[in-house]
Amino acid sequence: MQLLYSADSHVNETEECYADIDPAFRARRPRAVYDPAEGAQLIVPGLGFDIPSSKLSRAGIAYQDWNKPQRWEEIHPAGHDPKARLLVQDEEGLSGEVIYPSAGMVICQHEDIDYKKACFDAYNRWLAGFCETDPKRLLGIGMAAIRTPEEGVKELEAIQRAGFKGVMLCGQPAFEDYDHQSYDPVWEASIDLGLPINFHILTGKDSYGMEVRGPNVIQQIVTMRGNQNIMMMMVLGGVFERHPGLRVIMVENDAGWLPHFCFRMDHAWERHRWSMDVGRLERKPSEYVNECIYATFQDDWSVRHVIDAVNVERVMWASDYPHGDGTYPNSREVADEVTEGMTAEQKHAVVYGNVAALYGI
Repeated sequence: MQLLYSADSHVNETEECYADIDPAFRARRPRAVYDPAEGAQLIVPGLGFDIPSSKLSRAGIAYQDWNKPQRWEEIHPAGHDPKARLLVQDEEGLSGEVIYPSAGMVICQHEDIDYKKACFDAYNRWLAGFCETDPKRLLGIGMAAIRTPEEGVKELEAIQRAGFKGVMLCGQPAFEDYDHQSYDPVWEASIDLGLPINFHILTGKDSYGMEVRGPNVIQQIVTMRGNQNIMMMMVLGGVFERHPGLRVIMVENDAGWLPHFCFRMDHAWERHRWSMDVGRLERKPSEYVNECIYATFQDDWSVRHVIDAVNVERVMWASDYPHGDGTYPNSREVADEVTEGMTAEQKHAVVYGNVAALYGI
């Protein structure tokens, strides 16, 4: 039977995840509440809105029932209990999962960088205990706030000591942008420590001033623009030119669009680099993408149609459990569908081999 390993799954944080927060922030730590209309929520002071924890655990629930509120005790325990999570993996026939946050993705949007760091540090301590239950099947990705380059290097070192296999950064940086040379020590630390950099969708703000036209909220789900902007900025900004060993994972943004996106970057570089600022790239932008950037997807059927136009070693399937957008309880069927027509070698790479090689599973 084909091995399956999810390159992007999540926990659903409870109040307990932040219990060990820096004492200076204890009075403002995220707290669990119940709202009759919205269900279980986490209140994060200063965020500006409440995190809908009930809606972050909709795996297996019919789409039309997603708005029905769940109490905390009704949320599937696999979102926060590692033993329950391993049972779900057994049910689905998964060899393991790469674990990302849920509430932590939203906290990335908090304006207070000191508060974010306190929450991320507390989350990392909790996640280390979660993954300790079975480190081969629960592969944790630590969170880093990167308030300064020097502190960012220390954060990566702490994340490695905790046993994590990668580091997740917020889509919106605390200073400069990620292509600025001040981040070079962080990228070198990532390479030296063997910790790939992860950017998950919905963790930043669109800074390009593109007007949102139509229903605003649903467009956040439809568009992958946030991660596309980061990818384009890092490639054209010369990050991979300066750090060819850096590996970056663009998480949950699908992959079928990659060939055309690479074409557009190559098109612009080939024609306009003589008259516009594109930095000092020695090669086509697509070559940096093919070598340095990974993309994860769940049910993007278009991937099977473009598999020969991408670097198959940089595309990874994911279940997205316990989010409703994920593949549970039909992960194996979905994995078969989205890899239909691929060779046996391509399919193995996409659903298992690539994530195993990247994280040393």
